[in-house]
Formats: sequence, C-alpha cells, structure tokens
Amino acid sequence: MNLYPRTDTPREEIARILQAADVPVLLMVLYQLTREARWLQPPFQPKRDISFFADESGGMPEEVQAEVRAAALDVLCEVHAGVREIPSPPADEEVSRMMSVCMGEIIPVEYVPMMLEEMGLRRRDPDWKAKPSMHEVEDFQVLVIGAGMSGILAAFKLREAGISYQIVEKNPRLGGTWYENRYPEVGCDVPNHFYSYSFRPNPDWSGYYSKGEEIEAYLERCAMEFGVRSDIRFQTEVISAHHHTASARWEVMLRLPDGQQETRYFNAVISATGQLNRPKIPDIQGLETFKGPAFHTARWPENVTLEGKRVAVIGTGASAMQLVRTTAEKAAQLTIFQRSPQWAIPSRDYHRTVSAEKKWLFHHVPFYLGWYRFTLAWRFSDQLLKTIERDPQWPHPERSANYRNDRHRERLTEYLLSEIGERTDLIPKVLPDYPPYGKRILVDNEWFKTLKRDNVSLVTENVLRITPKGVVSADGVEHEVDIIILATGFEATRLLAPMEVVGGEGKSLREVWGEDDAAAYLGITVPGFPNFFCLYGPNTNLGHGGSIIMIAECQVRYVMACLMRMLEQDIVAIDCKPEVHEEFKRRLDAEHAKLVWTTPGLVNWYRNQAGRVVSVMPWRLVDYWTFTREPDFEDYALRRRA
Repeated sequence: MNLYPRTDTPREEIARILQAADVPVLLMVLYQLTREARWLQPPFQPKRDISFFADESGGMPEEVQAEVRAAALDVLCEVHAGVREIPSPPADEEVSRMMSVCMGEIIPVEYVPMMLEEMGLRRRDPDWKAKPSMHEVEDFQVLVIGAGMSGILAAFKLREAGISYQIVEKNPRLGGTWYENRYPEVGCDVPNHFYSYSFRPNPDWSGYYSKGEEIEAYLERCAMEFGVRSDIRFQTEVISAHHHTASARWEVMLRLPDGQQETRYFNAVISATGQLNRPKIPDIQGLETFKGPAFHTARWPENVTLEGKRVAVIGTGASAMQLVRTTAEKAAQLTIFQRSPQWAIPSRDYHRTVSAEKKWLFHHVPFYLGWYRFTLAWRFSDQLLKTIERDPQWPHPERSANYRNDRHRERLTEYLLSEIGERTDLIPKVLPDYPPYGKRILVDNEWFKTLKRDNVSLVTENVLRITPKGVVSADGVEHEVDIIILATGFEATRLLAPMEVVGGEGKSLREVWGEDDAAAYLGITVPGFPNFFCLYGPNTNLGHGGSIIMIAECQVRYVMACLMRMLEQDIVAIDCKPEVHEEFKRRLDAEHAKLVWTTPGLVNWYRNQAGRVVSVMPWRLVDYWTFTREPDFEDYALRRRA
C-alpha cells in the first residue's frame, strides 16, 4: 500500500471525491496525519452502528461531516504537494483509542497489534534469530500441496526466507476453490477488501463482494508478483506421503500429468488442500439413471445451457444461495429441493460496485484503505462471538442462543417477511426454526425475491429418489426436469482425502482421524506426523465471522517460525506431544459446547456424524492470533541432528 502518494488531481476534484468517503475512516486518516487531539473528541465522534452494513456518515451531523471533509482536503493537498510529512506511527494505546472512536465502542488494546497487521501497518512475519548458512537453508526441502490461497501464501513466505520449496497442484490452474467453482454468481460472502492478503491489499476490487473469477485473477496476480507461479507443478497430485524416522524425511508419491508416478523426498510437508476441495455427492437412489445432465456445483460443465430448461437444484446452502437467482432468470422452470431453510442477512453492498471515487480514495489517501479494512475486520469478526454464546439461563433455547442472538433473529425475521411480502404461503417453508448462526449464515442474493417468481417452486419434502425423468420427493410426486444441479456442499469433515498420509509409527492419518473426526493442535500439527503441517486444517474455519485469509496468514507465520527455529537449532524433526494435542482438543470441545452450533438436535456441516465440531473454531480471532504468534517448542518432541 502506497502511504506517500502523489497525484495531479485538482483540489476541486479531490473535494468532490471526498463526498464519497466513509467519514469515520476519513476521520482516522485526518488524525493520523495531523495528530490534532480535537479529531478524537466531540463533536467528531461516530456513533456505534449495530446494523449489518455501516452508515458511511458514522451517524454524525452534516455540518460535522463537512468540517471533517474540509480539513481532510487541506491536509491531503499538503501531502500530495510534498509540504506535509507523514508522522511516525502512533503508539498502541493511541491506536486503541483511535479504533474505539472510529467504531463508537471500546476496542481493547489487545487487538491493536493484530489489527495493525491487518491494516498493513505492521509485519506479520517471523524473523530469523540466528540465520543458518545459505547451504543449510537451501538444502532443507519443503513440499507445499495445493496452489490455492494458502499454498500461494506459504510458497511466498518460504521464498522470502530462502527456504527451498516445491508446490504441486492437482488442477491445471491455480486458485483452489476459486478455480474449481465456476457456477453462476460464485463469489465470496466476506467483504473482499478484508478477504485479501494483509500485505497485498487490492484497491481495485470491482465490487464489495467480488465474484470468483475476480478473486482467482487476484490470486494469479499475487502468484506472479510473489515470484512463485513458475514453481508450481500443475496437474500433479499427491498419492501418498510416508515419513521415515531414520532419515527424518517424507517420501512423497506424485501422480504426474501423463499418469506416471514419481517419488520425491522432503524434509517437511505443508498441506494447503483446504476443507472445501472435495464435492459431497449425496447418496440418492437412482442418481446414475437420470437421462439428462446431473452435476455438482463444483463440477459445473462449460457447455451446459440452462435457457428454456426445467432445472432442479438440490440443496439450499451457500452455493444455491448464489446460483439460484441467475438460474431462475434463465430456466423455463426451476424446482428447488430444500432440506432446511437458511438465515440470510440483507445485501445492501452485495451487488454494489465500487465507485471510481472510492477507488481513488483507496489509492491516494494515506492509511484510508487500511482503516477501511479495520472497520470490516472488527464488524465482521469477534464482536459477533457474543451473539452465538449459549446462555444457560436463556428461556428460549429452541429459537435463539441468548438475548443478542434473539435480537438478530427478530431483525432477520423482519427482513425475511418484508422480502416475502404477500407470498405468505412461503413463510412456513423459509423461516428457520433454529437459532441464527446455528448453521452457516448467508448473504442474501435476492433469494426470497427469486422464490416468488412464477417459474420457481420450493419443495420441502425430502428427496426420495431420482428417476430417468426427474426427482421424486417424499410425498410421491415426480418432478420432471431436464437438468439436476447438486448444491450439496463439500466433504468438509474428511480432510486430506483421498491422500494417504502415514506417520513415523506406521499409522495413517485416516486411521488416526477415522472417517470424519479430524483433529490437530492449533489446527496445524498432529502427533505421530513429524514436520507435517496443515493449513486450513481441522477447526480453523470461521463460523462467527472473519476472513480465512487472516487465519491462513497466522498459520503460515506459525509454520514458518517452526521451520526457521528448526534450521537455527539444528533440529531435524518436531512432533507434537500427544498430551499437548489432547489438552488442546479438550479445551476446544469445551468451548464449542458453549456455542450455538452445538445446540441439541441441530444438524450442520460443521459437525461430524458423532456431533463433534471438526470444521470451525470456537476462539476469538485475537485468541488464535495469539496462539500462533510464536511456536513453543515445549509443545513438541524434538530430534536434533546426530
């Protein structure tokens, strides 16, 4: 991010552009550039905004907003003319105060270091304490499995540290989930100015919730800029990885693009395959007999035509929420098969494009993009955690987790009813009977409006079977269709499948984890599997808000620190101690037991067949950031070079 911009934009044009600024963000920029105390005092005090999308005025009177813009205009013109110096960064306590004023609520000082990293104002990388020789570093070989968001990040940080690495990617292109998912309107439901690398923000997003193609292009640019793209071996899949105790190395069997197999040896393996990389195909009787196209959303055919067709969509989760609007516009008839309704939040910014004025602010106003990112990071993360904690004294656990959660339910219900309007017949079908956030909460892509279309039907009876002509629901009705789309999610609880990963004691991860009970210390390391690290591993998904890119950056920092300390201390293998792993798992399960997604009787994809949560984390983001700050080698059995 360019903190010292120069521009030839005329003063009058800058004044016009500032009308589009988020005033609380601009206020923080103004204070950081001037250090004038009055900008953090009344009347320059944004109001706390508990709505889903913040008011850009900060709730301040027009005359106060005008004063902020006028002062910012003067200061920015001085900065652009080179006559005003950028002050040194504020102390953490001062930043905490700034953040509190910006959001209209107290931001604890413990959040400041994490947020400064998110804002791109502080490094998130570990440092060498006593860097070994270049030969020792280059001789240490690391395999990165997967060239999605986490794999690209890991490769870049390895490259920066000078550690030798190789990336393998099963697909012909990078991007991971953003390459594999090509269905209509596929996109991210985290605001994309937050869903991007902290050290490589993108001021040029076209929208506030960008689509998959644009995210994939962002990752492609990053891989090129980071210098890692040429190191990716595409259409190369890991078949197996076996750890040899004697050599402290991993023997990895690869399947090459031509189908041949190759064996390689590595000192460490970083798995960046993620949780959402294997489609979940439902076991529906007769699926294979259907005469028309039938496919999962993550395997969308390039040549499929929906126009004029009778289309069935099975599933109503995140993928269905995104694709149904466009599908309904194209299809002659759309029949949606729903197992359970979903809570959906309003979408004021979901379809909005980013104006040229906003992009100018992101490019040319010092600190603006960083402070804007902070407002997203705070609003869409830890402050939501209180909303999902189960209050044992709350008298209505069947409908909500606590008072705050109940207020969310009321507001979401009001929104749903306003969208449904006169179609009251839909209310019993679309109004959830479980607490908000009990299942993944979705951003509304005109879902309720789409259900009201004349060519759309919502079926809430279970799917009984599939015939050559269509789908039979549990009431015995056969719904004749031309195309079946499976919006049935991913094998989120079956991590690393179908790879065979065997540890030093001869046990495979499949044996240790069973069918769907993955667990790892910090979501990263597993006892018995030395020098094997997971990114986006068990219990590192986010259910209460936040960006998975931030979690990946924390994990990569932790893994890099492990590798650097190993090289510095002549350690050839680190293996998580079983008792450390078990204590972490006990604490993790105990925290989950307090949260809404473990409500008795509630089924969601966060939990395995036994009901244990294996996907999402129960911690505050600042807690996980602290856990992964620097590895404690007391947690590991260490083996030094003989």
